[in-house]
Amino acid sequence: MEVATEIFIASARTICPKLSTDELSLFASKLVFQELKKKEIFLQAGKVQNAIGFIAAGLVRSFYIDDNGNEITVGFYKEGDYATHYPAFITRQKSRYTIQCLEPTQMLCLTYEDQQWIYQQSGGFERYSRLIVEEILKRQQARIESFIFETAEQRYLNFIKNHAGLFNRISLSHLCSFLGIERQSLTRIRQKLSHQ
Repeated sequence: MEVATEIFIASARTICPKLSTDELSLFASKLVFQELKKKEIFLQAGKVQNAIGFIAAGLVRSFYIDDNGNEITVGFYKEGDYATHYPAFITRQKSRYTIQCLEPTQMLCLTYEDQQWIYQQSGGFERYSRLIVEEILKRQQARIESFIFETAEQRYLNFIKNHAGLFNRISLSHLCSFLGIERQSLTRIRQKLSHQ
């Protein structure tokens, strides 16, 4: 737990340098350490998310199941990210997504009630949370726009560029699902790029 807390504090300071040591200690006092195994579910679709999880170590993916029973990956979250379906978390609604560990994962979890309590105690953490939410919104908007304005090849190249460290940590089937392409299409794209 101590190492995970240190990782969280370093991340929080990077995102919001004005947070005081007292504010960080207050936040850290409400975090609960959770260790999950590979393939373990952190959030099940159809359930209300009781706590968001700061990922200190490991990798998770968020997905939903379409009408044909296929798992459609919508996001990958690694060290320093939060595992959450944030709109459902803050509105206390059932999530439409499942969050599953792709690797053994260590998280520091904060309940909704503790988050609200911390907001009342610390204006600095309201700012920190706003910055986190803005980052989540930017990522979601970029994903939406990638399907509107980019080809499958461009989405693949952007994934490699922006997530180089994830490329060898995820399966090709999860990558294809995330990019919205069939495996054969990805094979053709990779062959084309290797000949250029």
